[in-house]
Amino acid sequence: MSAMENEQEDPERRKRSARRRRVLIASVAGCAVLGGVLALLPWARPAEPAPPSPGALALAAVGSGVPAALPGLAELIDEREKAVRTRPGDATSWAVLGAAYVEQGRRLADPAYYPRAEKALRTSLKVRPQRNTRAVAGLAALSNARRDFRAARRWGEAALKLEPRRWTTYPLLIDAYTGLGEHKAAKRTLDRLTELRSGPAVLARAAAVYRDRGWQEDAAASLADAAAGARAPAERAAYLERAGQLAWERGDPEVALRHFREAVRLDPGQWAARAGQGRALAALGRTAQALNVYGAALAKQPCPQYALELGELYESLGRPEAARVRYGLLRERVRDAAAGGADEELVLGRFESDHGDPKAAVRRLRAEWGRQPATEVADALGWALYRAGEPEEALRFALRATDPVRGGGVRDARSMYHLGMIERELERYGAARRHLAEALRINPHFSPLHAPAARAAIEALGEPPDEGVPEMDDGAG
Repeated sequence: MSAMENEQEDPERRKRSARRRRVLIASVAGCAVLGGVLALLPWARPAEPAPPSPGALALAAVGSGVPAALPGLAELIDEREKAVRTRPGDATSWAVLGAAYVEQGRRLADPAYYPRAEKALRTSLKVRPQRNTRAVAGLAALSNARRDFRAARRWGEAALKLEPRRWTTYPLLIDAYTGLGEHKAAKRTLDRLTELRSGPAVLARAAAVYRDRGWQEDAAASLADAAAGARAPAERAAYLERAGQLAWERGDPEVALRHFREAVRLDPGQWAARAGQGRALAALGRTAQALNVYGAALAKQPCPQYALELGELYESLGRPEAARVRYGLLRERVRDAAAGGADEELVLGRFESDHGDPKAAVRRLRAEWGRQPATEVADALGWALYRAGEPEEALRFALRATDPVRGGGVRDARSMYHLGMIERELERYGAARRHLAEALRINPHFSPLHAPAARAAIEALGEPPDEGVPEMDDGAG
């Protein structure tokens, strides 16, 4: 190519090169700007892991022995029912399903879940008969829910033998020992549990043992720590409900009400806390609100104990017909419990003592005492004997129920009231006056029917006689 041709092409070549440089610069700049924009856009960040589903949370809760939320339990049950239909040889799914049924039945006070739970757990054992600790422990939990504490102790000890370091078995055994009145065994089991594990679930279990031994301050502190350390709302709500119940027993309805309300806020399905609200509101004189929340709790969790409490509240307000409706529900729920293999003889015996046939109550509670001689059964049997006209024998059981050495260290206002009334009948007026006053000092609102009766009894007993200081003989040294 000639020099002239080169000179003619150079301007054109220079123009093309300049255009390429401008495009390249624009492209680099555009990429830089786009990269900056992308860095600012939230959808360009690495995706955060999705939160676990309610069913997954329930599975974790059921597996670790902590309370689960009702929606999560329903989802977990649905998942596991599908799993065992497609894989009937899956022993783990059968055991998880059984444990979920137990928890659902307990949370809803619906004993119809218990036969289903037993079938699932026994199927798991049939599929895997050796070293199936999950199913064996599930049967211990089921027995506790049914108030069959002898069976719970048997299954719990079997599960512990299979895996001595499986910490979730220990709370099941503590419940069983407590239900049988074996308080020393319960304390030893708690000591072993605390060596193996710490955390909110263990603190809550320790609080129950402390409460039974009369260590109220320790129980309250443990529950506060458990609630503060709980991760899931349903778990924290359960511990707050127990803290509210403890505050109620100590005669502080305002603190109890705060705990119960917070529990319901965290877990709207915490019906035990709603019943607790009713108890506290009635004590504070807010009876219309008390009736409303009690009614809501009873509609969703038709527990016989709530029916008795609400019936007695209606009775104290001079509404016997409304009370009879709730007492009828109590009888119906006790029959349903029996059909599901659950034992509600204790609450039925209490009801019969005050509102039915005291002699029938004695028969029922003697049988219950033979099955599981717990402190609360001793108290109920003593009161039934008193109401049936047998105060001498009644005193023996009432003293047993309030003896700290033999497990009666709870400092329960109702038990002290029962003891005081029995002593008054036996003309032990000094002791009666002291124990009736102690009942009202522990909890002035322990019952809408019996707290006023305690006040009336103290007033009828009058002041203790002023005997003065005995004079000494002249010859005394």
